[in-house]
Amino acid sequence: MSILPKKNELGFFEIRLESIGGLGANLAGKMLAEAGVLGLGLNGSNFSSYGSEKKGSPVKSFIRYCDPDVEIRAHSPIEQPHVVGVFHEALYKTVDVVSGLEPDGILLVNSTREFDEIKEDLKLEFGTLAIVDALQIAVEEKTKVNTAMLGALFRICDFLDPEAMKTIIRKTFEKKYPHLVEPNIRTFERGYNEVQFKTYETPVDAVGKLFSRPVPLLGYETQEMGGVITAQANSVLKDLSGSRQGFLPKFEIEQCINCAACDTVCPDMCFVWEEGEDKRGRKQMFLKGIDYQYCKGCLKCVEACPTTALSDLREMIGYAETNSVKHNFPYVAGGVS
Repeated sequence: MSILPKKNELGFFEIRLESIGGLGANLAGKMLAEAGVLGLGLNGSNFSSYGSEKKGSPVKSFIRYCDPDVEIRAHSPIEQPHVVGVFHEALYKTVDVVSGLEPDGILLVNSTREFDEIKEDLKLEFGTLAIVDALQIAVEEKTKVNTAMLGALFRICDFLDPEAMKTIIRKTFEKKYPHLVEPNIRTFERGYNEVQFKTYETPVDAVGKLFSRPVPLLGYETQEMGGVITAQANSVLKDLSGSRQGFLPKFEIEQCINCAACDTVCPDMCFVWEEGEDKRGRKQMFLKGIDYQYCKGCLKCVEACPTTALSDLREMIGYAETNSVKHNFPYVAGGVS
């Protein structure tokens, strides 16, 4: 008798993790697959898909389970998952995280917001929505988001054995990082216990979210002659907020001495300056604020600031849009929205 709650036509129970580099989704996928294989004797597989290996770039991790008498011969990306885990809310802006989700599927989101807000943002009509504040748990336990998300995923996939996962955590950390074993186990347990659920009734004739595969704009038939790159190497028209891992710099203009230490270390020219006069009438550049569109949340500016003008702040939805000061580029009137 199968212990899997549901399977697709190939006999697989499938999970897709949506994240950005630096949050540990790749490792979480490996540990999740390992726990199913070693803990329950299931057949399982895992692999990840990502571009450049750097913090902030989109990452997908795929996990398949099946009964021991079924061979896994499919190694393609998961297009119709039973469970989707979203490690970073800002992915909504650039990635269709619910693409292909089954009508009665479960969506797990690392967030502090209300269920209905997230449902509206992602245009969900039915299914189960799960929310856990994985970032806050990780900050308090001095660990990473992925372990808290694993705890929540084990609560969702209740056929998995949490004790098997704790064994995997010990095995993963005890040799190189023994001091991180207990904090990660606590993080896992908190994720398991603190995740909350809300189910929206699924009609009998409900159809899942259509899967959309991104199509490249240029191919062998449409590429410019000679392989000319038509997209300039800049980020003027891009929103880099998806690279932030949950924190951004908060600016207190009253505390600022306009020393430009923050601007010196900023890798993305996020700080907006305007010319003015000091008390003696001399011309000087004054810091007006931060353009959060280009801020990747590295917090180097907070480390460099000699005063209390800059501090780290847990990012809240809408904060950056409300408090952002736009660059006034001469070729983009009023800056980029």
